[in-house]
Amino acid sequence: MNYERKFTFASNVPISGPTDDGVINGIPRQRIIDLGKKTLEHEASSLIDLGSRLDMSFAEAVEKILVCPGRVIAMGVGKSGHIARKIAATLASTGTPAFYVHPGEAGHGDLGAVTSVDVVLLISNSGEGDEISQVLPALKQLGVVVIGITGNVSSRLAKFADVVLDSSVSREACPLNLAPTSSTTAQLALGDAIAIAALDARGFNEDAFARSHPAGAIGRRLLTQVSDVMRTGDELPIVGRSTLLLDAMQVMSRKGLGSVAVVGSRGRLEGVFTDGDLRRCLEQGTALQELTIEHVMNTAPKTMRPNAKATDAVGIIRECQISTILIVDDDQTLVGAVSTNDLIRHRIL
Repeated sequence: MNYERKFTFASNVPISGPTDDGVINGIPRQRIIDLGKKTLEHEASSLIDLGSRLDMSFAEAVEKILVCPGRVIAMGVGKSGHIARKIAATLASTGTPAFYVHPGEAGHGDLGAVTSVDVVLLISNSGEGDEISQVLPALKQLGVVVIGITGNVSSRLAKFADVVLDSSVSREACPLNLAPTSSTTAQLALGDAIAIAALDARGFNEDAFARSHPAGAIGRRLLTQVSDVMRTGDELPIVGRSTLLLDAMQVMSRKGLGSVAVVGSRGRLEGVFTDGDLRRCLEQGTALQELTIEHVMNTAPKTMRPNAKATDAVGIIRECQISTILIVDDDQTLVGAVSTNDLIRHRIL
C-alpha cells in the first residue's frame, strides 16, 4: 500500500486522533514509527560522515579557544542561532567563558560586548546570511579571531573566518530537504566536540563541573559535604562503654539509626554496636541481660571527617554494606552520623 501523502498546513484542517485500525490522521502508526527511525538513522549517518572529515582545522579551532584571554562569543541566526546559544552554554559550563550574541543585535550596539581578545564562533549553514555578512566587517575591524562553522566552505563566512569547520551534510533529514535537521545536528555535535576537547585540555574535573552547576542535581551531589547532611547533637545515639547492652538497645531503637555509638568521657569514639551485631549475638545464643556494651561493640567502626564529600559516604556505605557512618573530627571526637536515609533525603543517594 502506498502511504505517501501531501501535507497542508492550515489552522482549519482538523487533526484526527488514533483509530482502532492503527491509523492517526490518515497515516498508519507504523509509518510514523518508520519515519522517526529513518530520521534518526539519517542524522546518525551524517554525524559519522562529519567525524570522518574532522581534520587539523578542528585542533586549530580548539587551540584558538584555549589560548584566548577573553571569552567565546557564539553567533547565529534562526535555527543556527538556537544551536549557537546551546554551544555557548555548554562551553561556559565546562570551563570556557562564553555567551551568545545575536548578529542582528550586534549591528545595533551589542557588538560592544565583543573585545579584541575574544574569539567569535559564527555558525551559519549557508554562510551567506545577511545578518552574518553585515557583522563580518566590524569583526575584522576589531581584530578578533573568528571560527566559522558552516555547511558551505565557499561562502563569504568561510572566506572571512580564521578557522573554518565544515558542517555540511548530504541532505537534510526532512523529507522535503528543507527544514534544518541534519545540518543543525551537525552544528551542535561540532560544538559539543569543541567543548569536550577544550574541557579535557584544561583538566576540567568533577569539582570544577560542580562549581559551575551548584543548583543542579549533579552539582548538589558533588559539592555537598558530610557536614551538610549529618545528624548531630540529640539526634545521635550515644552511650558509654559501661552501659548495659539492653539499655543501649533502647537508645538505638529510640534514635532510629540502627546503631549506637560508644564514646569515652571526652566524647572520643571508642566503638559502635549495630542492629547487625545484635542479630549475630542472638544467632550465637549470647545471654544479653548482664552484658555491657563494651563486650560486644565493634572497636573499629567506619568513620569519616565532616568535610568529606557526601558522595564518598555513599561509596563507603555500598562497599561495606552498612547503613550508617559515624563522623569524627581530627581528635576522633564524635561530631555526627550519616545514614542511608539521610543521603536519600538530601538526594545524594
